Amino acid sequence: MIGSGPKALQRLREQFDWPLVVGCLFILAIGLVNLYSATRVAKGNLFSQQLAFLGLGVIAFIVVAAVDYRVYERLAPVIFGACLLQLLAVLAFGKNVNGSKRWLGVASLGIQPSELMKVGVIIILAKLGSDEPTELRRRGLPLVLSMVGLLIVPVGLIYLQPDLGTALLLYVIGFSMILLMPLWWLHKVEAFFIAPLLALLRLSFGLKAYQKKRLMTFIDPSSDPLGAGFHARQSVYAIGSGRWTGKGWLHGTQNQLQFLPEHWTDFPFAVWAEEWGLVGSLVLIGAYLFVILWALGVSATARDRFGQLLALGVACLLFWHVVVNIGMVTSVLPVVGVTLPLVSYGGSSLLTVMIALGLLMNVSIRRYAY
Repeated sequence: MIGSGPKALQRLREQFDWPLVVGCLFILAIGLVNLYSATRVAKGNLFSQQLAFLGLGVIAFIVVAAVDYRVYERLAPVIFGACLLQLLAVLAFGKNVNGSKRWLGVASLGIQPSELMKVGVIIILAKLGSDEPTELRRRGLPLVLSMVGLLIVPVGLIYLQPDLGTALLLYVIGFSMILLMPLWWLHKVEAFFIAPLLALLRLSFGLKAYQKKRLMTFIDPSSDPLGAGFHARQSVYAIGSGRWTGKGWLHGTQNQLQFLPEHWTDFPFAVWAEEWGLVGSLVLIGAYLFVILWALGVSATARDRFGQLLALGVACLLFWHVVVNIGMVTSVLPVVGVTLPLVSYGGSSLLTVMIALGLLMNVSIRRYAY
């Protein structure tokens, strides 16, 4: 028994995914450097709060990675159900901030269940898609529709908060997983047409006035330059002014003079691009690309189909967060309030990403542990 301890530690060191950790730590370091600059002139102690959130995130990462991920497979319905209950609790008892109910908590302490729901969706879809390909194809369209149905329920609850950006992002993450599963292509196509139909209905009857204004401003940015279009215009100015190598740390004028609204939550990429230029922007994008491709590599070598889909879901989460956030910051996509993983300020967002990365590490560590 005494000799088994060192051997266990040696196996852990051999199986520990150091490239994944180094890649994530590199992005975290960029995020903290950027956040210090973005919040230096802001009210409150946001930087210290983010450090506290990071501490909780590291604990969550370790705990989630330590428990064999097959336990999460057995508990998938319970985890998904708990996340749904939190979303229902938000609608009933949530804190009302600027006309939206998105947080559960007391005073300044709170959590955003819609963020945690992303992990819940990844786990339940991985569970449903973990059968052999032949069995998945045999179950066919009813299985696909059940997956889409499970996805639509939390998406609808999040939309009612209202939080259109998170609702759309959750749908895209979940649907990406469904499309990448070994299902018959015709069933995927049939299910795929459900999304545009729901989107058209929502655009026709369900969008609020400010959401329609954001879409119109995206189509024509000059229609409301000091209102709905202000965020996107200032962000583009900041990115453009960074040129090749940027203005230098703490010297971004759009950032330090606070022309960039919400620049520590929704627009941190604009802060980074202004101060570090195109070169720094490519470094950050390259770091994200490395982690996402590494996640796909973990998925390809996972020991079972549940682990495969779990890692794939984490890759989808990171990919779409990065694409949508940078897209809205550069005015390629409408402004929808999506965070940049490990860089944006926010406890719920950081905690969710750290839990997702813990799942990825979990799958990676146990790839060769038979």
